[in-house]
Amino acid sequence: MSVLYHFTIIPPARPECEAISQEVAALRRRFGGEVVYLNPNHRSPVYIPRLLFGFHLWRRLRGLEEAHRLHHLYNPDPFPFPILRTLRRPVVYSLTGGAYRRPDVSFFARLGAVTVADEASAARLRAWGLGNVHRVRPGVDTRRFTFHPLPLGDEVRLLVGSAPWTRAQFRSKGVDALLEAARRSPGLRLTFLWRGVLGEEMARRVREMGLTERVAVLDEVVDVNRVLAGVHGAVTLAAAPDIVKTYPHSLLESLAAGKPVLVSRAIPMAEYVERVGCGVVVDEVTAEAVLAAVESLRGRYAEAQSAARGAGRRDFALEGMVDSFRRVYEQVAG
Repeated sequence: MSVLYHFTIIPPARPECEAISQEVAALRRRFGGEVVYLNPNHRSPVYIPRLLFGFHLWRRLRGLEEAHRLHHLYNPDPFPFPILRTLRRPVVYSLTGGAYRRPDVSFFARLGAVTVADEASAARLRAWGLGNVHRVRPGVDTRRFTFHPLPLGDEVRLLVGSAPWTRAQFRSKGVDALLEAARRSPGLRLTFLWRGVLGEEMARRVREMGLTERVAVLDEVVDVNRVLAGVHGAVTLAAAPDIVKTYPHSLLESLAAGKPVLVSRAIPMAEYVERVGCGVVVDEVTAEAVLAAVESLRGRYAEAQSAARGAGRRDFALEGMVDSFRRVYEQVAG
């Protein structure tokens, strides 16, 4: 079964560091297929709105359909891209940011399938009238990660993923809040995984806040397992639920390495973290909330670490995600 994968982001500078690209790479190894980028704004001299995404590729897409059984599109929110109406093969639409507003039900009901990673989003979509909804288990290659205990002393060291794509996301993805928390607390050290976008802007902020000794920015391809060995856990923040994945890869990787996580309450994974006890939920995207969460983690670190070691490999194996999509693909293609 060959699948044509569609991204609505611009091509990332380092696909191997971007979560959705990693996920699709795993699916392509299993099912085959190609990747197309529907967003033309990395080449267009004027801004192209989402309503027109993909039409610059229309002839190519029609040709590619001959070699693929179905389409699989990734997008954070339920936007009804008109290009999808022109395709002849079935479409699987993955809502990477979950479902928090009522979609165009008539549009999405005509698709082959709509997938989400969290059960709350699946329940909302079904309540809004969609019968083609599937919950797909999130997963990472847990075999790449090993547990390296790091004693918790005077310092708390955290890995930060989900780097911003725009300057506005320095606030909405909690980068500003984390830097301010580190400025206020000498015992907090941060390591940011960057991805080739806005690196100079980040370096300027770190430098101007006097944090060059306590904040590292890794703007290159790194061995994440090795980086996780030198931290106590990972953190992902978001002011809204649809600006990061519902289950951020950096947090899944942290759990796979047996390290607890801090996650914004706006992110659907927060419910899982509270239920399993593998970390701490950050109630707001503010420095005060970050510092409170860090102190909470410090107070129950041994318990959270034990829960993380059990949860990461049990609940988020890559094979589970791939198998979930296999069932969706077989139903849609069949």
